[in-house]
Amino acid sequence: MKKFKRILYAVLVIVAVAVYFAEELSHILQDVEQEKKEMSKTVSKLQKEASKTAKKVAENAKEAAQEVGKQVKGKAQKKSGTKRDVPAQLEIPAMKGKTASQIIEYTGHTLSYNSRTRLPNWVAYELTRKEAQGENPRKDKFARCPQAQGPQADKEDYRNSGWDRGHMAPAGDMKWSTRAMDESYYFTNICPQNHELNTGDWKELEEKCRYWAEKFGSLHIVCGPIITDNTHGTLGENKVVIPDKFFKVLLTQKEGEWHGVGFIFHNPPKRESRISTKPPVNRPLESYIVTIDEVEAITGLDFFHKLPDSIENSVEQQTRLL
Repeated sequence: MKKFKRILYAVLVIVAVAVYFAEELSHILQDVEQEKKEMSKTVSKLQKEASKTAKKVAENAKEAAQEVGKQVKGKAQKKSGTKRDVPAQLEIPAMKGKTASQIIEYTGHTLSYNSRTRLPNWVAYELTRKEAQGENPRKDKFARCPQAQGPQADKEDYRNSGWDRGHMAPAGDMKWSTRAMDESYYFTNICPQNHELNTGDWKELEEKCRYWAEKFGSLHIVCGPIITDNTHGTLGENKVVIPDKFFKVLLTQKEGEWHGVGFIFHNPPKRESRISTKPPVNRPLESYIVTIDEVEAITGLDFFHKLPDSIENSVEQQTRLL
């Protein structure tokens, strides 16, 4: 009987040890499985980050190449023997007087920022056929420009104001570059604009410019606000001056000949306002056409001054792009 008890005890001990090791083995296997899952997550995360980094590097390289190309293309641009040499930065106007101005060069446009009005004095860029065909989506992320000196507008100035945040260099012209698109949303490129004008005739001219850029290969564009009587006052806590009008001047070549035209748009307040007397929308674009000379007279800017005087004088008296 005692012998049986010793054997039974020994068996029970063996079973207990086996159960213990089985449980320990189960815990070890669970830990290994958990570590495998965590390692898998880590590897997946690293793969995603590597993919994003590679994509960003490629994107930056592409934009850097585009920017370099944009800087040099005006120096010796010819196509099939029909285009004359184009002066570098032909679209940059000369300013007269002592207007507050900080020149800021972005990826897709250059502008003169006025910290007193919190507006651009002018915005200039060349839109090429390839750029007009860009496909990057709009982002609608308005922000202050880190390069601008002095006060700027912000989102709160426009909130419930009845005025649109109107692009001068339109986002639609910057779809060829993510960086160019982002920079078009800086408040240095934005003006308080009548909503119906912004979404109506002003937008129609922007779309027409892309059409002309595709048709003729490139289009030199300068645009901006006009402040005469400052009828509408200022906007928000940052006292953003509300323009009375807007201008846009265009220059292109066809078969080696230069052609130019100007536009002036009134910027009235909301339609229900008692002082709104000039309808901003639903008019043919031709009704806004003026000569570039007329735009120079009202803005004090000298457009396309790098052209030979005889060509500049001829272009600035035209009232048709072609």
